Amino acid sequence: MALIEIRNLTKSFGNLKAVDDISLDIQSGEFITLLGPSGSGKTTVLRMIAGFEDPDAGLIKLNGEDITHLPPFDRDVNTVFQDYALFPHMSVQENVEYGLRTRKVPKAERAKQAIAAIASVKLEETVNRLPHQLSGGQRQRIALARALVLRPRVLLLDEPLGALDRQLREEMQVELKKIQRDAGITFVFVTHDQEEAMRMSDRIVVFNSGRIEQVGTPEQVYEEPRTNFVAGFLGTANIFTVDMANKLLGASSTVSIRPERIRLEALGTKIDKGETSIVGRIHEAAFVGANTIYIIETEFGMKLTVRKTNTELLGQDNSFVAGDQVMAVWRNSHVAQIPV
Repeated sequence: MALIEIRNLTKSFGNLKAVDDISLDIQSGEFITLLGPSGSGKTTVLRMIAGFEDPDAGLIKLNGEDITHLPPFDRDVNTVFQDYALFPHMSVQENVEYGLRTRKVPKAERAKQAIAAIASVKLEETVNRLPHQLSGGQRQRIALARALVLRPRVLLLDEPLGALDRQLREEMQVELKKIQRDAGITFVFVTHDQEEAMRMSDRIVVFNSGRIEQVGTPEQVYEEPRTNFVAGFLGTANIFTVDMANKLLGASSTVSIRPERIRLEALGTKIDKGETSIVGRIHEAAFVGANTIYIIETEFGMKLTVRKTNTELLGQDNSFVAGDQVMAVWRNSHVAQIPV
C-alpha cells in the first residue's frame, strides 16, 4: 500500500480547472517531485495534500486513512514554504520549538528535540540568533528543522529554494537530499526547475494544464519521454515530426533526440552501421562555459541543437565554427519514440 494515495482528484477555481482528474501513488520514504510550468496544477495538488485547499472531487488517503476533507492540523504532514515563515522575534531554537510547544511537549523535552533537529541541519551555532541574523540558506535549513522536529510522515516543500541564488540553491539541493535520506521521511517537492527535479528526485511527476503527463525516475522521463510536452520541457530535445522521422528512420511516430547525443563530423566522414546522419550548416556556435551549443540548419530545413562538452573540443581539429558545413550524426538507439 502506498503511503499517499490520490484518486481522481479535481479542483477548479471559477472557470479554470487547475487539477483535472489526476491519480497518483507516493511511496513511504520517497523523494518525489511535482514538476511543471506555472499554472500546471502542481502547487494546487500539494495544497490539497496539506489541507489548505479542498478538492471538488476525488480522494486523498494517508497511510490508508481518508484525509480528503480533514483540516491541516489533523494531518500527519508538514509544509515548508518558499518564504520560510520564521517568527522574526523568536530565536532559532524558539522557532524550532514552536510546534512542540503547541503540542504541549514539556519544556526540557522540546528543548532537547529542537537542538537535535537544529543539529541535523548543521546549524547548532545559531540556536540563539534571530532570523534576520541568518543567511538565506541558513533560514531555509531552520525552516526545515522546524518542520522535521514534529516528525511528520510527509514533508511538503513548495518551491523552498526559489528565492536563493544559484550557488546556494545547488548547495541546498545536496543538503535537502541528505536530510531526506537521514530522516527517512517522505518528501513531496514542488518546483518548475527541471535540473533541480532531476538532481534530487527518486521519481518525477510532470504536470501540464492540470494533468499528469508522465511519472518516472529522472532517467525515464528524460531519456524516454512519453509526450511532446515532456520531451520539450525536461531539458532540450530535437523533436522530429512523424514525416521527418519516417523519412530518416522509418519510424511511425514522432521521435526526439537530446542535443548531447549528437556529434558533429566533417563532410564525407564514414558513419557506423546503426547510425544516422544529416548534412547541415552551423548557424550559431555559442560558448557557455562547460559546453558549446551549436545550432545546425539541416538540408531538410529543420534546425538541430547540438551540445558538446568543452573538454571534448580541446585539442581537436573539428571544433567547428559558424558557417561550416558538417554532418550531424547519432546512434539510432539514442532516438526516443514519443507515443503521444
